[in-house]
Amino acid sequence: MPPLPADLTPATLTLLVVTTFVAGLARGFSGFGAALIFMPVASALIGPRLAAPVILIIDAVTTIGLVPGAFRRADRREVAVMSLGALVGVPSGVYLLTHLDPLTIRWAIIAICAALFVLLVSGWRYHGRPRAPLTVGVGALSGLFSGASQVGGPPVIAYWLGGAIPANIVRANIVLYFEVSTALTLLNFLVGGLFVPALAPLSLTTAPAYALGLWAGTRLFGVASETTFRRICLALIALAVVIGLPPLDDILR
Repeated sequence: MPPLPADLTPATLTLLVVTTFVAGLARGFSGFGAALIFMPVASALIGPRLAAPVILIIDAVTTIGLVPGAFRRADRREVAVMSLGALVGVPSGVYLLTHLDPLTIRWAIIAICAALFVLLVSGWRYHGRPRAPLTVGVGALSGLFSGASQVGGPPVIAYWLGGAIPANIVRANIVLYFEVSTALTLLNFLVGGLFVPALAPLSLTTAPAYALGLWAGTRLFGVASETTFRRICLALIALAVVIGLPPLDDILR
């Protein structure tokens, strides 16, 4: 197996693993927030072109067990319509990730995460009934964010959570859509040459921390109130945005 990147110091690796655990914790409790927490910090530590495939791989592997239940409960037609937008959005996002300067990508990730943080804090939700053109548009926007930075969740959540769809179907829709989006992103990352040898040791190193975070987050769901933990997740996202600012690289490293 290829070794870890030579410039990854023990302190940097420790911070990466801790960040991965916290990202898994947020994902396990709330169903979102992992990439919003992981990407700003990990992009500063290992670069966005390594960070994005790492979170994609470990999330895909550790959440695969959610698919059968979601497939049974989801409105599969609605998920398919949104996935049509992702077919366009994901390749566009991957193109940006592979062709823009890494520092530009990092600033873009910070800007996207900050904007989505504001969206989540505002509590805004789309309260109308889902319409096919709008659903496709949300899928395209989510796919663009996913392909470029793995932060495609909030547009979908804001769109589906506020509508007239029953909560259990909404959750199943979100899980199933993210799995479709993940499959599309995996394919486009492969075509874009983002699966480099260094991903294997990085994924194997961080996956246990992510899985532990998922497990702990799921257990915490029944202990802390949803309002309290939502606030904690949002605070962690804000902290990750600040820590991930390029001018603070010397502190992180």
